[in-house]
Formats: sequence, C-alpha cells, structure tokens
Amino acid sequence: MNEIKLEQNKYKRLFYQGMGVFCVIMGILGIFLPVWPTTIFIILAAWFFVRSSEKYYLMLIRNRMFGKIIKNYREYRGIESKARIKSLTFLWLTLLISMFLVGNILITLLLLCVGIGVTWHLYT
Repeated sequence: MNEIKLEQNKYKRLFYQGMGVFCVIMGILGIFLPVWPTTIFIILAAWFFVRSSEKYYLMLIRNRMFGKIIKNYREYRGIESKARIKSLTFLWLTLLISMFLVGNILITLLLLCVGIGVTWHLYT
C-alpha cells in the first residue's frame, strides 16, 4: 500500500469509498465491543481508501491510533506485544464473566472455542 492507485471507474471508486467509511465505523466499534475486531476493519478501510480517496487514505494513516495499525501491517510486524497482551486480557476476562453468568455448558464451550481461536490468531 505504498502507492495510491485510485480506481478509474467512478462507481467503483464511490463503492470503495463507502466500504472504507463502513470499515472505519466497524473498526471504531471494535474498540468498545469485546471480541469485535478493530485491526482487520482498519486494514480493510486502508485497502478501500488507497483505491478510492487519497484524502481519506492519508487521514487514516496519519491518525494517531489507526496509522500505527496500518504501518505495523505494512511492515509485516503484526500486532504489538503490548496491544496483544491487553487484548487477550480483556478478551479472557469478558469471556470468563460471560461463561459464569450464562451457566449453559454449550454456550460455555462455544465461548471457550472463540477464546482459543482469537488467542491463536493473535499469536500467529
């Protein structure tokens, strides 16, 4: 994503721009909602904006919080250790509280599988 390659088709460009805005909104929701991803939506938003709007792409990569996510992804560094630890701590805390409050064995197993999957994803 080092070079901005705007889509030539006006309708595709509008579609990409709309999807980019949608992904940013979904990414912002991920900051506040447990188990809802932030990083993938921000990376997708950058992908859409690099094809549709130089202005929005530059706003995203210059953003204090989101620019770091995109930079780490571009340089193949992935998620920072500090962010990984915070994410996993919050994830397992909320999952354990949910398991305790629900008390249903099937839902508990489902939440356990989600937790294991997300943990594996963050460490790979």
